[in-house]
Formats: sequence, C-alpha cells, structure tokens
Amino acid sequence: MKIIAFPKEQHVGENRTALLPANVKAYTLMGAQVLIESGLGDNIFITDQDYVDAGAKVAESRETLLKQADIILSIHKLPQQELSNCQNNKAILVSFLDPFNGADYVKTLCEHKLTSISMEMIPRISRCQKMDALSSQASLAGYVMVAKGVNALASVLPMMMTPAGTIKPAKVFVIGAGVAGLQAIATAKRLGAAVTAFDTRTVVAEQVQSLGAKFLEIDLGETGQTGQGYAQVLTAEQMQIQQREQAKCIADSDIVITTAQLFGRKPPQLINKDTIKLMKPGSVIVDMAAESGGNVEGSVAGQTVSIHNVKVVGTGNWSNEVAKDASQMYGNNLFNLISECWDKEQAEFNLDLTDEILQNAVITYQGDVVNDVIKQHLNKETA
Repeated sequence: MKIIAFPKEQHVGENRTALLPANVKAYTLMGAQVLIESGLGDNIFITDQDYVDAGAKVAESRETLLKQADIILSIHKLPQQELSNCQNNKAILVSFLDPFNGADYVKTLCEHKLTSISMEMIPRISRCQKMDALSSQASLAGYVMVAKGVNALASVLPMMMTPAGTIKPAKVFVIGAGVAGLQAIATAKRLGAAVTAFDTRTVVAEQVQSLGAKFLEIDLGETGQTGQGYAQVLTAEQMQIQQREQAKCIADSDIVITTAQLFGRKPPQLINKDTIKLMKPGSVIVDMAAESGGNVEGSVAGQTVSIHNVKVVGTGNWSNEVAKDASQMYGNNLFNLISECWDKEQAEFNLDLTDEILQNAVITYQGDVVNDVIKQHLNKETA
C-alpha cells in the first residue's frame, strides 16, 4: 500500500495545512495509506484524533514520516536539509516549489534523485481547473486584500444617508483583473464601494463591468495575454503610459489594490512615490506583490509602512489570513491532482511524463531536471 504523507508546515507564521479529514477518506478510498505528522491541523483547530477518526495514521516523528513516504504533499517545499530523509529515487514531492528562484534547491532534489511536482506549474487548461492551486489561493487573496485595505482605512466603504449627514462611498481602484483582482473587485462592490479597475488585457473589461465596476480605458497599443492567460510583459514605453494615465485615478482613490504578479519574473512597478504623494492623506495601498519585489515603490514585504501619509500594506501570504478555507481549497487541489494521475488497479501514482499535466508540472525526475522551461532558465543562470 502506497503511503501518502503530510508533514506539518515549517514556514514561520503558516496556519494552512495540505490535508483536511474529508481528504483522508478520499485518499483511503483510492487504496492509499495516509500518514500525518502530529499537530498537522493544530492552527485551524483540527486535532490528530480528527485525522485518525477519518482513517489516517500519526507518524512517530517527522523523520519517520519522510523516510516512509512514497508521496509527500505540502504547501511549502520541504526544508532543503530534510531532503536527505526522503526515499532516494522513489519519493515524489508535491508542493509550491518556486522553481524559478530555487536553483540550489532543484540541484539538491536532483542529487537525491527525488521526483518533484510544482503546483505553480500546473497548466491553465480546462482539465486542470480543479487542481489549479495558484488560482484557488489567489481568489482568497483578493478577498483578504480588500479586508486589509478596509481595516487600514479610517472611513467606511458604503454610502450612508443618516440624520447626521450623508457619507459618500469610498473609491477603490484595482490594478489587475486576474483571479485575485476580480475577487477584490467583487468584494469591494459587495461592501458598497465605488470600484474602478484596470488591466492591460482589454478582453477582461467585460468581466470587470459584469461585477459592477468601471473599467479604466488606457490606450497602450498592442498588448495581450499568454497561452496560460497571464498578461504579456509591457515595454518600458507602455509602462510609462500606464503609470501616467492611471495616476489621476490613483490620486482620487481611497484604497488602491495592485495585483500584478508575473510568475517566474520580478513584478512590475506600477506606482512610484511621486504618484503616492498625489493621494489623500490616510489613503491605503495594498501591494499583492510586496513579497516578490513589489508593485509599489517603497512597499516592504511583510509590513505596513507609511509613505507620504499613505498606508502601504505589503503583509503577504494573503490566503493564510483565512487559513481554514484556504486549507480546504488547497487540500482539494492536491487530491484532484493525485486522483487524476492515480492508477486504480495498481493503487499507485502513475508518473506518466507524456501526460500534459505532468509534462508541465514535474520539475525533477531520476536525478535530472525534466521540465524544459525550468531547464532553460537554470542554464541561463549558470551561463
């Protein structure tokens, strides 16, 4: 019987988990044994006994768990020093791997001949929607960023007509209308704000307007999106046009939310300090990309700072703020990936590298980097 193991997250401040009791039952029905590290669900009030009641076993220690596991599922990648505890040439590791920024880690995976699957690299095709963890966590991030903005703002979002006077609705400007941006727009509208949004992909204008928001029209010339649905990188001239044309809307807004993250690349700077200076004192900017370089000049990863009397929120790991729902969504994403590639007759994971999903998502296999995109990226770094 194959052992699917779930170690407790070691990342500082991480409250999410990769497994809920409901997932345990689903894995066991496939014919797998579920092994967990003690305390796996403590941060979202799920006890070891809850997992045991669902059919899981608790490992004697973390080291034992890693040594026995055939498949190891987690949110963050295992600490590099723990990879030697995994079964060489046998174990499959599945998590967010950040392979573009982890050359040393990928090298260590190869040294131990471990198979690794990156959840970031799951292709954005209809077949993979149920396992698209980037989108599931980004959707929650969009909600949380609005909540963070509201919490930092010294006024309410909806219009209020009271005997003491009328309060005008707050103005919210969302830059980027991907999964996170659309959720931020929907959340801000539900709270009663007047919402405007911008995206370099004009094809999303209809989606923005369907949520009741105004789409800011900026003529950037030729733009578009990748085959995966991400925005194309703008030229330096196009970036200047965007910054100039959106500055007036930013200055007029109470909350600005930036969601421009480019997987594998540094995020673009969308708002500089000169533009921040135009905003009303007490306004708020929430920078989704602060942890990876920032959309906002002066934003600080993990912190809220004041720039020209404007609060700039860059706390990051947004979905962790709603860890219970984030765990449910991520746990289901993982199960859908494993079950999609599960051989029911043999009761094991079918590592078919010709499959479209694994062809994109598998990074290392039998001591080699097998993902062409990552291989090219690593070759450029070492050239």
